[in-house]
Amino acid sequence: MKRWLLAVSLSAGMMAGPAAFAASKCVSGTHTPPYRIGWANIYSVPTWMKQTQGTMEKIVAQLKAKHLVAGLKITDAQGNASTQIQQIQSMIDAKMDAIVIDAGSATALDRVIAEACSKGIAVVNFDSLVNTTDLTAKVGTDQIAWGREAAQWLAGKLHGKGNIIVLNGPAGVSVSDDRRKGALAVVKADPGMKIVAETNTDYNTAPAQQAVNNLLFSHPKIDGVLSLGGALSAGAVLAFQHQGRAFVPITGENYKQFLALWKKDKLTGWATMQPNWLGALGIYTAVEALQGKTVPAFVKVPLPVITNANLDSYLARGKNFPADGYVYSPYSIAMFDKLLKQ
Repeated sequence: MKRWLLAVSLSAGMMAGPAAFAASKCVSGTHTPPYRIGWANIYSVPTWMKQTQGTMEKIVAQLKAKHLVAGLKITDAQGNASTQIQQIQSMIDAKMDAIVIDAGSATALDRVIAEACSKGIAVVNFDSLVNTTDLTAKVGTDQIAWGREAAQWLAGKLHGKGNIIVLNGPAGVSVSDDRRKGALAVVKADPGMKIVAETNTDYNTAPAQQAVNNLLFSHPKIDGVLSLGGALSAGAVLAFQHQGRAFVPITGENYKQFLALWKKDKLTGWATMQPNWLGALGIYTAVEALQGKTVPAFVKVPLPVITNANLDSYLARGKNFPADGYVYSPYSIAMFDKLLKQ
């Protein structure tokens, strides 16, 4: 009887104190708030990443006010997956409570992510996702659907036939590869759609403009641009302008410059969004897991669609965003709670 009472007493004490166990994957041991959070970023130069960091710092400030987070340690791998592995290892060695990762490779980080998980650290991967499931949660949109919906729209505008060019982000990055996978499945299923050229560039306007300039010189007849990134779309539009070519239907993203060119030049366009606040949601997901709550293995964020019907509303909101930034939708902790309960 005394042993039973002792067991009940110990159980009640564990539940009242810091979480010594958790329902979410990877989280084990004792984690006491305020939690130490690390962000292993693949690179920080693109504006999308800078805006993402802003949303993450904003959510950290809100969680610090609730005494849940001590701070955010940020590393920059400068595009090198090996460097990112070393930086994640350093966070493991420093016994961070959670590591949030925007991955530079879909596979290269598997070993170090597994190690973090085995040591009881909450590991959340957002935006550019890894293949392994040996982590707490992944946060993102459906990138295959992103590419599929873009290609379906373009095929509809071209009535299922025409010469198109495909603009991808960096090869080997899951965001780029998955969008391409979704898009090409649609194109290959329609024999009237012909890909005359395809290219990979960084998600920046200048290299995309140069790449499309070269493609335009080589291909006098292009009926559509299947662009799988916002800055890539802006670069394509500028290349068409530079060569005096007539605009063709084009897909893209919520990149402010592309949206402005779309309005100014009366383009036939379609776009969606990879919200910058995915990183903030990643941090919030990790903190929820550290508190012993169950979080989904994949936190799916719906893909919004931008067309001529709502383009003006995005441009109006864009007045508060940098000229080379992405006009993302509003976010809040209340919204994050709803996404985690889906």
